Amino acid sequence: MTDLRDEVTSGAGTRHHTAAAHVLLLRGRVIRWSGFSVRLDVRSTSVCVVLCGLLVVVSLWSISVGDFPISIRDVIATILGNPTEDSEFIVGTLRLPRVLVGIGVGATFGMSGAIFQSLVRNPLGSPDIIGFNAGAALGAVTAIVWFDGSPTQVSAGAVAGGIIAALAVYLLAWKRGVQAYRLVLVGIGAGFAVNAFIDYLITRAEINDVQRATVWLTGSLNGRSWDEVRIVAVALAVLGPLAIIMQRRLDRLDLGDDTAAALGINVARSKLALVLVAVCLASLGVAAAGPIAFVAFVAGPIARRLANSPSACIVPAAFVGALVTVVADLAARRLLAPTELPVGIMTAALGAPYLLWLLARQARTGAL
Repeated sequence: MTDLRDEVTSGAGTRHHTAAAHVLLLRGRVIRWSGFSVRLDVRSTSVCVVLCGLLVVVSLWSISVGDFPISIRDVIATILGNPTEDSEFIVGTLRLPRVLVGIGVGATFGMSGAIFQSLVRNPLGSPDIIGFNAGAALGAVTAIVWFDGSPTQVSAGAVAGGIIAALAVYLLAWKRGVQAYRLVLVGIGAGFAVNAFIDYLITRAEINDVQRATVWLTGSLNGRSWDEVRIVAVALAVLGPLAIIMQRRLDRLDLGDDTAAALGINVARSKLALVLVAVCLASLGVAAAGPIAFVAFVAGPIARRLANSPSACIVPAAFVGALVTVVADLAARRLLAPTELPVGIMTAALGAPYLLWLLARQARTGAL
């Protein structure tokens, strides 16, 4: 691995950028194996381990509770392939897919949010704030309403809608480059326009399609099956490693475009690749469970605080997003039991106060 300090010193980085690069250099421990090396941040790794443990505990708890309670021991036995007569259907068919979709969707939203917020250097630059999730929702609703689409067709529509929305927002925000505040404002406006078109599609649809689309648009894990599990599994298996590999480029882009270029990064190509990965992650998450609000928005900042890192924390953000989604779904199921709320209502109730606080803080500091 090339020493970042040497690159910055020889590549004409300023004193400020050199100091920032030293911070990035000194965090973590280098692990080398057979010509391959990677820097492992001990604190970030510890955060991921703790979050993973909490995620397992909450997931088992979520699977065990409901109208037909099942002991956690029976849940574990069923997952390991030794089901009882009652637990096989309840766990294997109803509750386990729901929890797995929640974990996968939360992880995809968390990773996507961390990438976008780092690229625009603004916590408001989350895909659910700047209209990308709305574009994915439009593509998925179009597949539902016009084509009575299967899960695969809905996924394809969501990815296409997300990419088109991202391209449109980027072009509309372009003015001798893209400034973060312009991208955020244009994205918010585009999101409202897209949501208006979604409402129009729903008013013209058949009643059965309206019911399906309305529940889905709220953001719900109810009735999730192994088809949706496969969608998020493919998203994480293919796009997750790409996002992790590109973490290094994202960290260098955080130093500024000029410094990143001096370090040998193709800025335009790297940003395009990161945007495509992040849009596809968010779009497939939307396809599996609908546009669950604020998960992408809060996961990145929480992960940064937990890891005490100024850079994008893609892997911790994935664990934070997964934990937030599963906890919110458990609360949505049990707070008003036996009535079950869509998880999107619960995440919106949690995320809206944070958004208002962040807007007020940005206004006070002049960042908005």
